[in-house]
Amino acid sequence: MQTTGSENRLKRQYQPCIWMQAGVVDHKLCHEDYNCPRCRYDRVMNNLAEENISLKRSGIIPFGKRGRIVSWKERLLARPLSKRPCIHHMKGRIEFRLCHMEYRCGSCDFDQFFDDQYSVHAVVRPVDVLDVKGFKIPQGYYFHQGHTWMKIEESSSVRIGIDDFALRLLGPLDKIEAPLVGREIRQGRGDISIARGKNTARMLSPVSGIVTSINSTLREDGCLANRNPYSEGWVMMVRPDSLRMDMKNLMIHNESSAFMDKQVDLLCREIEEVAGPMTTDGGFFGDDIFGNMPQLEWGRLAKVFLRT
Repeated sequence: MQTTGSENRLKRQYQPCIWMQAGVVDHKLCHEDYNCPRCRYDRVMNNLAEENISLKRSGIIPFGKRGRIVSWKERLLARPLSKRPCIHHMKGRIEFRLCHMEYRCGSCDFDQFFDDQYSVHAVVRPVDVLDVKGFKIPQGYYFHQGHTWMKIEESSSVRIGIDDFALRLLGPLDKIEAPLVGREIRQGRGDISIARGKNTARMLSPVSGIVTSINSTLREDGCLANRNPYSEGWVMMVRPDSLRMDMKNLMIHNESSAFMDKQVDLLCREIEEVAGPMTTDGGFFGDDIFGNMPQLEWGRLAKVFLRT
């Protein structure tokens, strides 16, 4: 039976919060489409649960309704194994499936598979995209001045990629390589490698952490990033270790737009310097700036714009 639009809207309006499904609270609906990392309620509840654990370790028994709060994972683990639903089932994305990993999603092969298959197509694709002098900036993405981006995902992970400006500046890439799974990356370090023919460059990581997944397709087809820089063109997934500090060095929303505007102006000056003042006429740039103007020099572009 086909679901109508009104039924879909009703379903979205009634999404029981994970904390409610686990039985920690009696009634709480989700208004974030189960994107828990950006949910203030989830952060508050986790903090309360951690505070209660600390009190108990100190020999203090917390009391009242606040004192009965435990993490949703702890409450679910108190159930028999046959009644522990997978987190993806709780979020309404799959039919019923049991969790056999004690909600340690980072160690779950199914979670990794599902994340790659679902998140790339359903979560990563930006809904609201700004246009800054012809270059795309999706809302909800954090940008590094080295033209890489970061987007907060579920399970305390972040997705990393290369922005539209850098990909169009250097043209269709042959190969994009990220560190192997398990390797450490550091914010501001050249951990991403790109290549076009004999030209190579490093790109700076927007955050620090441990690589948990890589987009291996980009090793053979870097052009995928050029076609879809903010969705299928992602480079790697990372478990950050200092996200709050790293985010202070990133840009979002108006900051990203202002930065991109200045970068386009800088590109115009670079072009005028090597090709004359009549080259830039105020129109939008194409998809292969370096390929159409090799006199800009790959190394020079990497130094000025990629900061490497």
